Amino acid sequence: MSTGQATSARGDETERVRVPSARPGQQGSRDLPPDRYLDREESWLRFNQRVLELAEDHTVPLLERARFLAIFASNLDEFFMVRVAGRLRRMAAGLPVERASGRSPAQILENTLRTAGELMSQHAACLRESVQPALAAEGIEILRWKELEHAEQDALQRLFRDRIYPVLTPLVVDPAHPFPYISGLSLSLAVMIADPKTGASMFARVKVPPLLPRFLTVAPYRFVPLEDVIAAHLPELFVGLEVLEHHAFRVTRTRDLEIDEDMTEDLLKSLERELMRRRSEPAVRLEVEESMSDDVLDKLVTELDVDTRAVYRVPGPLDLSGLNSIADLDLPQLRYPPFVPSETALPTDTSIFAEITEHDVLVHHPYDSFTASTQRLVVSAAGDPRVLAIKHTLYRTSGDSEIVDALIDAAEAGKQVVVVVEIKARFDERANIAWARKLEEAGCHVVYGFVGLKTHCKMILVVREEADGSLRRFCHIGTGNYHPRTARLYEDFGLLTADATVGEDITDLFNHLTGYSQKTEYRRLLVAPDGIRSGLVEQINAQADLARGGQPAGIRMKCNAIIDEVIIDSLYRASQAGVPVDLWIRGICGVRPGMPGVSETIRVRSILGRFLEHSRVYAFGAGGQDADGEVWLGSADLMHRNLDRRVEALVRVTDPAHRAQLRGLIDKAMDDHTSSWWLGPDGSWARHHRDAFGAPLEDIQEYLIRTRQGRGADG
Repeated sequence: MSTGQATSARGDETERVRVPSARPGQQGSRDLPPDRYLDREESWLRFNQRVLELAEDHTVPLLERARFLAIFASNLDEFFMVRVAGRLRRMAAGLPVERASGRSPAQILENTLRTAGELMSQHAACLRESVQPALAAEGIEILRWKELEHAEQDALQRLFRDRIYPVLTPLVVDPAHPFPYISGLSLSLAVMIADPKTGASMFARVKVPPLLPRFLTVAPYRFVPLEDVIAAHLPELFVGLEVLEHHAFRVTRTRDLEIDEDMTEDLLKSLERELMRRRSEPAVRLEVEESMSDDVLDKLVTELDVDTRAVYRVPGPLDLSGLNSIADLDLPQLRYPPFVPSETALPTDTSIFAEITEHDVLVHHPYDSFTASTQRLVVSAAGDPRVLAIKHTLYRTSGDSEIVDALIDAAEAGKQVVVVVEIKARFDERANIAWARKLEEAGCHVVYGFVGLKTHCKMILVVREEADGSLRRFCHIGTGNYHPRTARLYEDFGLLTADATVGEDITDLFNHLTGYSQKTEYRRLLVAPDGIRSGLVEQINAQADLARGGQPAGIRMKCNAIIDEVIIDSLYRASQAGVPVDLWIRGICGVRPGMPGVSETIRVRSILGRFLEHSRVYAFGAGGQDADGEVWLGSADLMHRNLDRRVEALVRVTDPAHRAQLRGLIDKAMDDHTSSWWLGPDGSWARHHRDAFGAPLEDIQEYLIRTRQGRGADG
């Protein structure tokens, strides 16, 4: 699980609390309290705590528990690289820092660093006291050097000489050799050595090679951390010197990008320069083994110039993101049961174009096969002689993407192919630059989106000539990236349609992305940065008006994060009007539910599990699944970056069965008999996964796997 939801530091902290002006009769005499927003940094940390609780859960398959430990570690790395680094940078520069929760920037930073430390300790304890013993009981051992048998140590000594020693570079610090640069997320050994002739002691750093396995295989299902093997052979690196002590440490630096897009003449070149520059950013976190002496730690803190509050002593081993290699062991009995996505959303014996012409198709990944639906549309379009043009947005994709190959084939066949590539997708910048150039070389028209905006909407447009000579547009608009690997791990929706209105809207939006069209009004789309916030607020206000008039009303939302103050305040006022509001939020949530007189009708749930909940659905209307009211799905979360600094798109779902399916899914998640976490008014999350008798509540993801296996075509 990638948390992928950490936001950009650039500009995001400058957001001010924006309270929407009250509509006549809307707010009444009740003002909204100043402490109505939960702190976003703490909310994110509580999300990662929920990930950790899955690792602590003995009912989760053992290797999956190890994977959740790895996910927690990589999530926290990204949080420090982006959110903490951005906050420190802006505070140091005296720039405005986001503080919607009412806390001062200093208080937020203090609480963030303290809470992160508490969770890191809990994380280490989970491995040491729970997961590692459980692995050992299954014959899977993570051992330290002293725990190895002599024969195993001898074998590793040969491995060290042959494979590890040649790539090591010990760096000593003395008057002639300054303290070396320590790259972000690199694992190192801090070594104190002494010259027996002079008695002088020196500090040295040995970088643990990142391209070697994090855990070396000693014997089948027996592993040892790579740094332990290096530490055991330090005398071979410092011949004639005495090794006094050695300890592992790890530095985290910023990895967010700072590009002045208003000034750059070439975004691609500017991004490449920035990728080179950011390696020298200051340290924002230092992790050290708890055995490290105070003298060595003081040396590191001084040389790295790191805030002492961001220094964490942790029981080894460090960098538990490497546990993914353990979680990947081929032991099916210790993993989630095999799951094969359904291929029944679209019939395989008819043309995909004929099927979509007949009716809209709603696909729900990973339960519906991405390959047999969304990818099939692009591959079929590339090979269909009647297809004249393909337009596609690409935010992230994989190195072996059949979609990219199909787009290249289409261009080489003479079709017009336009690809809007977002080269600023965080941590995928290098890969996206490579794909952009590959597509260009094949003859595709590659567009890099807007200066100042990220293109985050998920759209495909296929223009096909029908038998009568007319042109028909086939579209896909979705909530997730066109990435075949993550489509098996991320939960997302996609709408396949030949509806003429959607086709016109998406054509207009592509023209907006590739040309200078100033269009901001659409028929079945809401598009950011101009229309999503205002469109959703209009829908929320309409439900509030219904409730004030004594009519049934309701709001259901599913997204990854909600922190936008305008949206939140609209929900509070809807709640004050008596509208039931159900929010299914995976990650960050700034809404404070259950405040008397403010948010008493708001419920917030979160679900984490085998798949990463990633879809965004916004449904309005009271009653059951067949309720009146609009339902929207698309790419936008309810955050400032999504609504103000990205091109996002939501599509209005018109098929009654599809609207019922989407409403029903949210209702299922909010049901008290479904396993989930519940958010309280104080910002704490309580897990509800067992009933009053101790029996497990229903897992919605397992439920969807079961029900999808027996489903006919499109429902």
